[in-house]
Amino acid sequence: MRDLDPVLKSVKTLTQEVGDFIRSESKNFKTSDIEHKGFNDLVSYVDKEAERKLVDGCRQIVPEAGFITEEGTASTQQGEYNWIIDPLDGTTNFTHGLPVYAISLALTFHNHVVLGVIYEINRDECFYATKGGSAYCNGELIKVSEVNELGNSLLATGFPYHDFGKMSTYLNILDSFMQQTHGLRRLGSAAVDLAYTACGRFEGFFEYNLKPWDVAAGIIIVQEAGGFVTDFSGGNNFLFGGEIVAAGNVHKDMLKVINGLWNGNPDQVAVGKSSRQ
Repeated sequence: MRDLDPVLKSVKTLTQEVGDFIRSESKNFKTSDIEHKGFNDLVSYVDKEAERKLVDGCRQIVPEAGFITEEGTASTQQGEYNWIIDPLDGTTNFTHGLPVYAISLALTFHNHVVLGVIYEINRDECFYATKGGSAYCNGELIKVSEVNELGNSLLATGFPYHDFGKMSTYLNILDSFMQQTHGLRRLGSAAVDLAYTACGRFEGFFEYNLKPWDVAAGIIIVQEAGGFVTDFSGGNNFLFGGEIVAAGNVHKDMLKVINGLWNGNPDQVAVGKSSRQ
């Protein structure tokens, strides 16, 4: 495997340059610029141009790598290396003027994420990690939360926006966590949720119906920050499987609730009482 340090340095610079473009465009963005890829699936010229810039930059950084991209600028998986890119995770927030969105960019080697960068544009925070190299935000080492009781935790999640087939089950999971934690937050960007889990602002994050570009970078950042990442059954199908549970010490208790209700085995999903005041 190639040396990832120079790759990371170049990717950080690239994401911040493209972040500057997105930040600049946000000042004059109009609702008439919104396009619809599908029901509640928004896109704009900003997403498309940001992705083009990222793809062009990544082609220069690792020329032999293929691409998995949200907007389809380049979607050709090739050989050992592949880039997984979300140019603007939190597009709905962006189009409504809510300042929670990020660039998410990852590099895989034999379908395992080995590098991830999440650039949260409005707070100017760059979260990043490489395989075996710890996790950082703006040069400072980050770690997942040390909280080990679900009752003292703050969790993040997302809501389905087009596939509502399992909505009732998901609401049962939310209901259980609402009664056992300090609360739930829904920021509207899985990349930001994962970054905030990696640095301990959230104790954990879970969501389903996700795409690889939503989670790829966040997976390695959480893992290198000392966290655990699984699918809803506790397995490893979290990059392409559409389900993710990412957390620090409360991962086991989160998984107990989620797995029990999601897979129809609610033997004992109450694992602790909230200490919320």
